Amino acid sequence: MDRTKASNPAGLSTAWSSNDLTSKARIRNAALTLFAQQGEDGTSMRAIATAAGVTVGLVTHHYGTKDGLREAVDTLVVELFADTLAALPNEGGPRRVLGLRDEAVAGMLHANPTIVDYLRRSLLHGPGRPADILSRLAALTAEQTRVLRDAGVVSTDRSVTEQTVTTIVRQLGRQLLQPLANRIVDEFGEPGENAPELYVGVKS
Repeated sequence: MDRTKASNPAGLSTAWSSNDLTSKARIRNAALTLFAQQGEDGTSMRAIATAAGVTVGLVTHHYGTKDGLREAVDTLVVELFADTLAALPNEGGPRRVLGLRDEAVAGMLHANPTIVDYLRRSLLHGPGRPADILSRLAALTAEQTRVLRDAGVVSTDRSVTEQTVTTIVRQLGRQLLQPLANRIVDEFGEPGENAPELYVGVKS
């Protein structure tokens, strides 16, 4: 699949929606959008077929079950994260290297609000199971952490697991929690008041 690389994260805004117009891609993209809006349990195969402009039979031909569709959507999301990080340097001071990575991920997510909605719903409301989107993102982050450790960019004083948790919280925390702040201000704030823009960090 032809996708814009991380040197231009904003270019990913159309990566999953328009570059690949095959029926299989349209089905997966429709599933991503509907899962983000309604959750996996609230989305029927027929609704996905209708949104993709295909028959239910073609959906099952390509993906078998809704679980197969979810796995395809998760693969797309993880690949977007991997592509975003692939073009970034693995050498230099930790502040610069980690800052570039956080900035690139933030840019990719900003350009893909549907993916943010999907991650928010999956991570905060999903059942949690082995090999789900969180497991796959954690595996990717752990792999990237080992690369940075081998390059001498990040410390080896802490475990890979701790560094993986730190990275995921740092990169996804604001995306997951900002809507909570927005809702509080919408319900209880003064007229015209805007929610504060959250910053999510971790103890070093």
